[in-house]
Amino acid sequence: MSMETIETIILRNLIQNDEYTRRALPFVDEEYFKDRNERVVFGIIRDHIHKYNKAPNKDAIGVALDNRGGLSEQGYKDCTAIATRITDSESSDETDWLLDETEKFCKDKAVYNAIIRSIEIIDGKSQNETKNAIPNILSDALAVSFDQQIGHDYFVDADERFDFYHKVEHKIPFDLDLFNKITNGGVPNKTLNVILAGTGVGKSLFMCHHAANCYSANLNVLYITCEMAEQRIAERIDANLMDLTMDELRHLPKITYDKKLQKATANIKSKLIVKEYPTATANVNHFRHLLEELKLKKNFTPDVVFIDYLNICASARFKIGGNTNSYMYIKSIAEELRGLAVEWDVPIFTATQTNRTGFASNDFGLEDTSESFGLPATADLMFGLISTEELEEQGNIMVKQLKNRYNDVATNRKFVVGINRGKMKLYDVSNTDLTLIGSDQDGNDLIDTAGVGFNGENFDEKFKSSRKKFDELRFEDV
Repeated sequence: MSMETIETIILRNLIQNDEYTRRALPFVDEEYFKDRNERVVFGIIRDHIHKYNKAPNKDAIGVALDNRGGLSEQGYKDCTAIATRITDSESSDETDWLLDETEKFCKDKAVYNAIIRSIEIIDGKSQNETKNAIPNILSDALAVSFDQQIGHDYFVDADERFDFYHKVEHKIPFDLDLFNKITNGGVPNKTLNVILAGTGVGKSLFMCHHAANCYSANLNVLYITCEMAEQRIAERIDANLMDLTMDELRHLPKITYDKKLQKATANIKSKLIVKEYPTATANVNHFRHLLEELKLKKNFTPDVVFIDYLNICASARFKIGGNTNSYMYIKSIAEELRGLAVEWDVPIFTATQTNRTGFASNDFGLEDTSESFGLPATADLMFGLISTEELEEQGNIMVKQLKNRYNDVATNRKFVVGINRGKMKLYDVSNTDLTLIGSDQDGNDLIDTAGVGFNGENFDEKFKSSRKKFDELRFEDV
């Protein structure tokens, strides 16, 4: 008598060993069974358990086979024989051993299938996936594991829960008070934080400012640009740190530049790396390789990563165009970036464009995210930057919270910060006069910002002539 295969043992225990079924079934995939008939029987067992919350007997499997189409006469006989074999013999008493062996089986099959899939991609047989998807495919296969964590027991784990509440979470703070307020002190690691704005409003300015702030706080910063040259990003950070306008910076003598740079960075012990990639060519695999190279060659591991910006990155999983729509493509990029944040235990800041409707509006919401509503679904924090003629005259820019996993998004939903575009800087201003003054006929908030200060000053008198126009602006809360 020949020895039973692991596939047969798995099938038999799925219908006879309740503990094994509960712990193993979520991780066993139909594609792990090489024999087609075994795949058929496994599918019947799985579907029956999901529907009735109990394993099928021999009769139930037989009826399911009778009702199933697509089987040849020989296939039907073989499936019936498998059903007989797994129901007429006893299950294993060694549940823990069998779980270990099943996990090894699943791992081996997942890796094998991933290799076959990767070869198909290399041979050009995949319409949607590029070669850049291969590392993720292999990584997912290698990550196959039986999760033995059965969840949080509300009463039993109360002490653990209390400790969690009082654990001081590592966060990257802002140098802007209201941003710290809305995030409860800054953004934690393993998060994706997204800025939404129209062209030229201030996405890159915000990221350059915050990168300079993090660097000044002795945090290692990696700034990835897919839009501007490395030198342009470094120039903006220079202007911020040296408190000079871009024009002033360009006309500095070399000796003066060196002195100001030395003064601005005298107390900084961290590193700031700026890396440029051609537009729409780099994906998360390029960024992962960069992180590995920096760690190996420069002993550099970032505390925070900036990617400028999401929409002009590439996906590691999908080809642009073809059968992949923009929703899935942008969503996949966001998911890949957040996965990178988790993998390297860092917060990632990136940006995205408003769509045509949002660009033409004085206000916008999540629905105005360019190309994909799937992006905000992935982000941990998402806020919009809004600029108007009146705000620019006051030296301010409005921030609108769109999504916030760190705090109640309704608290300080809208506020202003000061902006100096020449020096690439943001700063706190008084928001005491940022008040709702009612709503229009459509129920949209009307906001009075005429008295919001610039550098601590009150510009209510100076801009009285423009106040009426600004009071009529409409803002839709999402």
